[in-house]
Amino acid sequence: MFHVTVLFLNGGCASTAILPTEIFRFAGVFWNLLRETRVEPAFRVTTASADGRAAVMDRLVSISPACAVADVERPDLVFVPAGGLPVEDLVETGYLIDEVIARNAAIVPWLRRWADDGARIAGVCSGVALIAQAGLLDGKQATTHWALDAVYRDRFPNVDWQTDRLITDAGDVYCGGGINAAADLALYLVEKFGSRAIALECAKSLLIEMPRALQLTFAQGGLRRPHGDAAIASAEDWLHANFTQAVNLEALAAQLAMSPRNFVRRFKTATGHTPREYLQGLRVAAAKHHLETGRRTVQQVCDAVGYRDPIFFRNLFRRHTGLCPARYRERFGAWAPIAPAAGRAKAQRERASSRSML
Repeated sequence: MFHVTVLFLNGGCASTAILPTEIFRFAGVFWNLLRETRVEPAFRVTTASADGRAAVMDRLVSISPACAVADVERPDLVFVPAGGLPVEDLVETGYLIDEVIARNAAIVPWLRRWADDGARIAGVCSGVALIAQAGLLDGKQATTHWALDAVYRDRFPNVDWQTDRLITDAGDVYCGGGINAAADLALYLVEKFGSRAIALECAKSLLIEMPRALQLTFAQGGLRRPHGDAAIASAEDWLHANFTQAVNLEALAAQLAMSPRNFVRRFKTATGHTPREYLQGLRVAAAKHHLETGRRTVQQVCDAVGYRDPIFFRNLFRRHTGLCPARYRERFGAWAPIAPAAGRAKAQRERASSRSML
C-alpha cells in the first residue's frame, strides 16, 4: 500500500498537517462508510516529528505524532506542512525565512535522504522552504504562499517560482500555496497516487472542493516591498493616491526628471513590476474591495477604480484573479442570510436584476 508520511513541524499552522493527514486517511474510507460499502483505505499514513515529541505550533496548539522521523519506514510520499514561526514570533519579528529553516533544520537532510531513495516530496506554504533548502527544487517549478513570493525568489533564485498557482507538479516534488492549499495539494496527490474517483469521493464526504488551480483570487495586489530608490518610492506614493484617476505614466516619469524608458527600468528593479502592472494591481485590489463589501454594478466598480471600458476591466480582473467580477462577488461578497418567506420573491428579483447588470 502507498505509504504517506505527514510531518509535524514546530511553528506554523496545525491545519496544514492535520487536514492532509485526514484527507489521506479518509481516502477510500469515509465515503464508503457513508454509503455503507466496503472500506478500502487508499493509503497507509504515518505522522512524524523530528524527535518524536509533540510539535509546538504556538502557545495554544501542539500536536503529537506517531513517531520520530528516524523511525519512519520507507515512505513513498512525504508531506511537509507550514512550519517555522509561532504566531507570537510572527507578530513580533515578521516572517524570517532563515529562522523558519533553522527551527526545523533536522528535517532538511532527512528529506534529501528519502528523495535520493526515490520518495516523492510535497510541501505547502512555508514548508516549501525546507524542500528548497534541501536542494530538491533547483531548476524546477514551485509555489508557496503568494505573499512570500519576493522573499523566496531572493532566498532561492535557482527555483522557477510560479506563485500564481496553488499547486505545482515537478514530477517528483509537489508544492502548494497558502494555508488552505494544503487541502488542494493533498486531494491532488490522492488523485495522482490513488484515482480521480477516490479523490472525488473523499472531497464530497469531507465537504471540501476539488483542487483549485490558482491563488491569484486570494492575492492582495499593490503590496509594497522595501527598496532604497527614493524617487520610485515617491512615484508609488503618487500612484496610491491617484490610481482612480486617468494616469499618464510618461508625465509621471517627466515629473521625476526621468525618461520613460529609465523610469520603467528603475520602477521594475525597485518594485518587481512595471509601472503599468503596478497600477493595474492597485486598481484590481480596489475592485476586489468594492466587490467584497458593496453592491455596485461591475460598470460602477469599473468607473470607481479608474477604467471606462467594462470589457477591458472584466478581462483584466479575470487575468489577475482567475475569476470574472460577478463570480468573485459570489464567492467573497458580503454574506446575507436566507430571506424570510414573505421577502424571498423580492430578494430573488433583486438578485436576478443584479446578475443582469454584471
